[in-house]
Amino acid sequence: MTNIVGRMREAFRGDQRVDADALVARLDAVRRFLTVVDGHLPDARLVPAHTLVERAGTRLALSRDHTVVALAGATGSGKSSLFNALARMELSPVGVRRPTTGVTHACVWGPLDGGNRLLDWIGVLPRHRFVRESVLDADDESALRGLILLDLPDFDSVQRSHRSEVDRLLGLVDLVVWVVDPQKYADRVIHTNYLREFHRHRDVTLVVLNQADRLPPAELPRVLDDLRRLLDTDGLDGVPLLSTTAVDPAGMVGLREALERTVAERQAALRRLQGDLDAVVARLDEHAGGSTAAGGPDDAAVTALHRALADGAGVPAVAEAVERAYRHRGGAATGWPLVRGWRRLRPDPLRRLHLPGPAAGRDEPAESLVAATSVPEPTAAQRSALGLAIRSVADRAGTDLPGAWPTAVTAAARSHLGDLPDALDRAVAGTDLGMDRRPFWWRFVGGLQWLVTLAALAGLGWLALGYALRALGLPALEHPMVGEVPLPTLLFLGGLLAGLLVAALTRPIIRWAARRARRRAERRLTAAVAAVGEEHVLTPVRTVLASYAEARAALREAAGR
Repeated sequence: MTNIVGRMREAFRGDQRVDADALVARLDAVRRFLTVVDGHLPDARLVPAHTLVERAGTRLALSRDHTVVALAGATGSGKSSLFNALARMELSPVGVRRPTTGVTHACVWGPLDGGNRLLDWIGVLPRHRFVRESVLDADDESALRGLILLDLPDFDSVQRSHRSEVDRLLGLVDLVVWVVDPQKYADRVIHTNYLREFHRHRDVTLVVLNQADRLPPAELPRVLDDLRRLLDTDGLDGVPLLSTTAVDPAGMVGLREALERTVAERQAALRRLQGDLDAVVARLDEHAGGSTAAGGPDDAAVTALHRALADGAGVPAVAEAVERAYRHRGGAATGWPLVRGWRRLRPDPLRRLHLPGPAAGRDEPAESLVAATSVPEPTAAQRSALGLAIRSVADRAGTDLPGAWPTAVTAAARSHLGDLPDALDRAVAGTDLGMDRRPFWWRFVGGLQWLVTLAALAGLGWLALGYALRALGLPALEHPMVGEVPLPTLLFLGGLLAGLLVAALTRPIIRWAARRARRRAERRLTAAVAAVGEEHVLTPVRTVLASYAEARAALREAAGR
């Protein structure tokens, strides 16, 4: 017995105290983690963390001066006898009928008022609460002042409500004393379903072999060694283990001293919450605890996305229309005036797409330019290419991310997929294609064309007048001569030839300028659809990645790293 008590004292030295402020900071980090991952990770996987944050805040707010200790065990283990022996009063019913304990009983050392709020939160009915310390005890019970001892129902009860009550209370108490007896100490249920689940709560777990008086003195060390081996297998190595007997006060010394030290330290609640926090952080580690930092969308994938968006928005078709429109407008502005009317009968290529036409920026309000266009709908192949490009961005951005984050990244990349067609159409319609101003040289060449045309018309009229006079028998006009050629003939033929020559010379220049206009339009349109991709695809992806980075930092803080 002396050796066992010594191990108890070693285990409950309290030399590794839990700093309350550090624990609160870690809990705040978990709270930040939950806020950041909200909407990104499945809610079902975050329930334990939400429960911990809520329970820890409530427990710390209710009382730090009380220590809640639960006696838990199977039917016939003698929990109620231990409860009464520690209280030195008959508070919990003891009998041969099983299960004897159907409800939780509580014994409070010290004024009951101080522990009532805590017991209300735990859920112990008022009629099952008892006060142990009184004026008749003098200072006999002062060492346990602040202790709230619970006698739990049997966890192996045939009544399911009893087992549910035990499971609920085990998640609320500060320290658990597992009570086993010599006959069922190796029972698989207590080891598999309960003790192994407390491997992260070694600092607030105590195991007692009750009814040790039923064993021959020579058998007790062997049973304790076997129980120690089972506890080590359960991951509870180092957990205090001692033997008790409720019929002999000497058999309660070790347990009572352990409880006195626990109450004096005021550390059990903090250690329990720290163990719960460690367990929750370990579960969350798979979601954001990896060593991989959040990267960003791959440059190659972003380039492919921009190309797919441009194809889906009809940028090539619009750029081609810009080139054809430039040639159409340039030809109309610099061509022979006598055929310009025929050119104007042909529709402007940009007008057919409901894009800014010749009068854009002069007669039409700006808002009329941002409307639905008649750009051809994307083909099935283009839609498929866009979907693959978006998926590629998500896959490369989510590579090596843990847990459900790759799925969250993919969902973010596709979150605005239904808005893309309208957004792309508005981007194309609202892009300045650089076609709203007529180049100065168009006016110069157009004026030159009018000049030579007027010269040709003047020469033609002069010649026609001479022919008319001769036909009427009137004196013929004397035409000035330029060399061997009459001036009217030179004006007429020279004007025609000059008009054709100017048109022939300006046609290659117009084609070259049209190609430049096309490239300029492509750049502007590509930038416009890239901005749509940034807003509807890349920004949501980067938001998720930023959330992952923040969640990862919060989790590292919650883990105390």
